Amino acid sequence: MDIVIREIESKDYISIAAIWHDVLGFSSVTDETVAKTCEKMKGDSRYCTFVADVNDNVVGLVTAVETLAIDPPNGYIKVNGLAVLPEFQRCGIGKMLMERVEKLAGERNISLIGLASGFQRTGAHEFYEHLGYQKLSFWFRKRI
Repeated sequence: MDIVIREIESKDYISIAAIWHDVLGFSSVTDETVAKTCEKMKGDSRYCTFVADVNDNVVGLVTAVETLAIDPPNGYIKVNGLAVLPEFQRCGIGKMLMERVEKLAGERNISLIGLASGFQRTGAHEFYEHLGYQKLSFWFRKRI
């Protein structure tokens, strides 16, 4: 299997919407919202989205944003989403996508990557811990 990790292109938006909806379970995600959001992100260098491409089919993605913080002083990269189609899981694709984000962090002189993962995603927690990520806190949110 030939896996290519590359930056997202507009032709990928429909595939990204399907993965976000079906794999991550966000029922409110549509083709239109993905296209609109990705176009906004494209104009801001802090955001990056990488896709895993197998034979011209998007089978996974990772999206992240560079965020400033007091500590660490160079800020950090927050992974906003990582997903791989079920039939392509356990093939190293998720690891390749996270390694691409880690490479980006190095390119930007950033030494910390953070992410949140839902309580129910225990398999994802094991995956992140296997990659060396530590479970340190809860993430809280409030819709306004």
